[in-house]
Amino acid sequence: MGYVGAQRGKVLVDGHNLAYVQAGSGPTVVLVHGITTYSFIWRQIMPRLANSYNVIAIDLLGCGNSDKTIEVSYSLTAHAERLKSFVDTLGIARYHLIGHDLGGGIGQIFAVNHGERLVSLSLVNTVAYDYWPVQPIIAFRTPIVRQLLMATLDMGLFRLLVERGLYHKNRLTSELMELFLAPFTTSAGRKSFLHFTKCLDNHNLMDIATRLRTLTVPTLIVRGDADPYLSVSIARKLQAEIPGSRLALKDTASHYIQEDEPEWLSSELLRFLGGLCV
Repeated sequence: MGYVGAQRGKVLVDGHNLAYVQAGSGPTVVLVHGITTYSFIWRQIMPRLANSYNVIAIDLLGCGNSDKTIEVSYSLTAHAERLKSFVDTLGIARYHLIGHDLGGGIGQIFAVNHGERLVSLSLVNTVAYDYWPVQPIIAFRTPIVRQLLMATLDMGLFRLLVERGLYHKNRLTSELMELFLAPFTTSAGRKSFLHFTKCLDNHNLMDIATRLRTLTVPTLIVRGDADPYLSVSIARKLQAEIPGSRLALKDTASHYIQEDEPEWLSSELLRFLGGLCV
C-alpha cells in the first residue's frame, strides 16, 4: 500500500520550499519523520489514516523533496518553528501531530511551545531527554566518516543500518532500500544529511523536559520494542512525566515500526485519535 490517491505539493517557508504529501479529508493529521528518512516512511500509514482524516506528511528542510540549503539550522527547535510556519501557511488552525524518531522530538518542542494548536500528540519510537544522539548518527559527525560519505555512499553499511532497524528482516526489499537511499544519491542530499547530524543537540529536548510535566495535550507514546537505537527507558519516562499519556508497545517491531507493523500502528493511532473528545 503506497500513496494511492495522494497529492504532492510544496510551500514556501522562510524563503525555502518545504515538500509534503497529502491524502484524505476530515480533521488534519500532520506526520513528521526523523533522520535517515522523509515522508516515504509513512507510505503504509497514510492510506489507512486517510480514510478518516486529512493527512499531511512533511519533508523537513534538507530532507526528501524539500530544499537542501545548509545555511540555516536543522536543530530540532528550528525544525519545530518551521513546522508551525508550514502548517500556518497551509491555513490549518488545529491538528493532530504524529512524530517518529527525531520527529517525535520536534513534536515535544512543538507541544510545549504551541500546545494550543494541537488536538493531540503521538510519539513513535521517539528521541527524548538526553538519551540521544545515538550511534551510528554520532559517527557521521567525525571528519573521516563525513569525507567518506561525501565521496561515496557505502550502500552495504547503510543497508545494515536500515536492516538493524527492522524486526522483520524480509521487509527490507529493494524498493524500500531505494526509498531510503534516494536523498543520498546527490551531493546536495549528502551535505544536507551531514548538516542535520551536525545540528543535533540534546539540549534542545533537555531545555523543555520539565515542561512536559505540565502538558495538557492528549499524548500517545508508541514503541516498537525491538528498537536497538532508542532505549525503552525513553518511552517509559515520557509516559511517567506527560500527564495522562498512554504507552503502547509492540514486541514484533523495531525502530522502523511503520514498515514492521503498519496495520498494528495504524490501528493504535486510529483508536487513539478516534477516542478523543474534540
